[in-house]
Amino acid sequence: METQLDPMKDDLPLMANTSYMLVKHYVLDLDVDFKSKVIEGSIVLFFETGSRYRKTSSAGKECCQSQFDETRKMRASEPCHIPMINASTCSSKTEYNDFAVSGKEEEATSDENSNHSNNEQASEISSSKDCCDIENHGNKDFLLVLDCCDLSVLKVEEVDVAAVSGIEKFTRSAKLTGVSKELENLRNQIVHELVTLPADRWKEQRYYFTHCSQAPGCGELLFSTGTWSLEIRKSGIQTPADFPHAIRIWYKTKPEGRSVTWTTDQSGRPCVYTMGSPINNRALFPCQEPPIALSTWQASVRTAAGFVVLMSGENSAEPVQLREGIFSWYYYVSMPMPASTFTIAVGCWQEVKQQSFKQTASIETNTEFSLPSSQTDFRWHEEICGHVEYPCRFQNPAARLQAVIPYRVFAPWCLMESCEEYLLQLIPQCLSAAYATLGTHPFSRLDVLIVPSNFSSLGMASPHIIFLSQSVLPGGSHLCGTRLCHEIAHAWFGLAIGARDWTEEWISEGFATFLEDVFWARAQQLSHDEIKGQQELKALLRWRRLRDEVQNSEEELQVLRPKKESTGELSESGASVVKYGLKAEKTFMQVHYLKGYFLLRSLARTIGEVSYLASLRKFVVKFHGQLVLSQDFLSMLLEDIPKQKGSGLTVESIFQNWLDTSGIPKPLLEEGETWKECQLVQQVSGEVTKWIQTNRRIRKSSKKKMKQDEVVFQQLLPDQLVLLLEYLLEEKTLCPRILQCLERAYQLREQDAEV
Repeated sequence: METQLDPMKDDLPLMANTSYMLVKHYVLDLDVDFKSKVIEGSIVLFFETGSRYRKTSSAGKECCQSQFDETRKMRASEPCHIPMINASTCSSKTEYNDFAVSGKEEEATSDENSNHSNNEQASEISSSKDCCDIENHGNKDFLLVLDCCDLSVLKVEEVDVAAVSGIEKFTRSAKLTGVSKELENLRNQIVHELVTLPADRWKEQRYYFTHCSQAPGCGELLFSTGTWSLEIRKSGIQTPADFPHAIRIWYKTKPEGRSVTWTTDQSGRPCVYTMGSPINNRALFPCQEPPIALSTWQASVRTAAGFVVLMSGENSAEPVQLREGIFSWYYYVSMPMPASTFTIAVGCWQEVKQQSFKQTASIETNTEFSLPSSQTDFRWHEEICGHVEYPCRFQNPAARLQAVIPYRVFAPWCLMESCEEYLLQLIPQCLSAAYATLGTHPFSRLDVLIVPSNFSSLGMASPHIIFLSQSVLPGGSHLCGTRLCHEIAHAWFGLAIGARDWTEEWISEGFATFLEDVFWARAQQLSHDEIKGQQELKALLRWRRLRDEVQNSEEELQVLRPKKESTGELSESGASVVKYGLKAEKTFMQVHYLKGYFLLRSLARTIGEVSYLASLRKFVVKFHGQLVLSQDFLSMLLEDIPKQKGSGLTVESIFQNWLDTSGIPKPLLEEGETWKECQLVQQVSGEVTKWIQTNRRIRKSSKKKMKQDEVVFQQLLPDQLVLLLEYLLEEKTLCPRILQCLERAYQLREQDAEV
């Protein structure tokens, strides 16, 4: 598949001009067709005028317009700072439509990946290198830019929200006194009132979003599609404030689209799911990808009987039969999130039911490790949240006491028994351990889905749903538990608290890797010494992995903050890039997980784990529902460190030693050898010596059979086995018989996927 990027660039462009218009809510209405491998339907987007271009008065309008014009002139005369498309490639792949066609003819022309036949329109809406270059059009119409890729856009129209019954209540606000009742302006005022309703009216808000999304269209809009974007305009509309604030886009995905994968599950039945593509969801629906575009959404998805639709919604949807053989599933969220967190999985999934209620009940009521370890958590919760207004669980007394949120497990039929064996029992233990560590669960429920075998990682977390690989199921509870803890940690770090700049991936993955150890230790209820031993063993394994990765990867990909001091900066329009976001090698690298983990581990050792975890809880309470940069966390943490423990730590020194440089961080180089003194590691070293000696004896007496009872090998933990095998792989030669002995001694085929 061609990405049509400049071959010298591996950056992912985020094209949406969020500074001009910011999407606040999406309403998706989709049909999933497994025969054609297409998802088709419409999406309605509700906007607010962007922060830089809000029209507050007639004087403000003139000021806004002049600022907007100045921006246009400046950007038209300067080269774009988003390295994405060369002009010839873009212009040859741009689609145009002025709706001179309809019905089947419209569908046919929209599917062609080339210019439409109307040459006058093709010349009127010309392609541009700059996502906000408007003057190429020969006029001063405002251009709305959305992130979009691998989609066939059929039609774009303005939505007549004023036609909705009962909507007049949103035109009676005192804020509208003296404002012109001209219909176009009235529609935008209605949308403004709707998207700014207070959090305690979220159900009413969702009701009117639903009805507005079903309102008739009131005028088709001009649009063009490029490699990475959908550009929309309305003739004669020159400012974002006057552009329609509710638009409907009719579209369909393409079978080769990169946001979803069409495949079969482990039982051979068809399914489709979002698998965490580097291009996120722009090939599933037109959207604003930049993290700053925090929005809510609701979705109705129709599919054939027998299929189950799972989504990252806060409700547990039940299917509604529309007609013979067709069911509809409805999900929604009331917490604003980036569009990249939207997740869908449609397949013949089976729910794995809990066989032993008593066992789960005893776990849920085990208050010994269910309550947060510091009662000051509850005082922090009484503070006013710092995020945009939404119905927040941190302000809900019942939610604050909920150690285990409701959960369900889904899997293909053939894997249900495997899920019952360990996964079902592990979920409440891991949720309780997470709650004991960080406090309030940010999300109200959890679905866990075992995804098809083509899934490229061990797990992926989205709001209200976790995807797990089938690889975590065999070999006991260890890998399943640690991976589950990692994904649960993302509910706080990666989802409830997101990176303002996606190049700072370590904020999500470093925290989840660090916290997986903390959660898993608590879930197992280990002693202090057991926790220390397991965590030092894990540290050594990760150290070896990081060392190998640093030796075998490009230096530029080893930097956790590749944009350094310009991290978080946006262009005038709000567009930006994810540095190295499309670089193929980056998909397989773990440097953000590992260096991030070692930084957090180093800070925990400096401060002391109890104080450190208390600081993490404080950070969660302060920043949940918000986007952060590295310095937000580091500054708050360093403020809490007593000077005698700080050891001269500063945000700048952490940047220099850990985040802004490639290779192994200097503080870590000194620590690499210390974990070898750990008792669990010493035990492995002793076993390695036995195996090497056995290997030599076998090679010397190859014709003589060795007695099976000559050497007694100890049973090892899964992580110890991994280390043992890594050590043995460093030997120049191992004879085939030693491999057979290894298999028999440790039942390697029955161990987990990491072994």
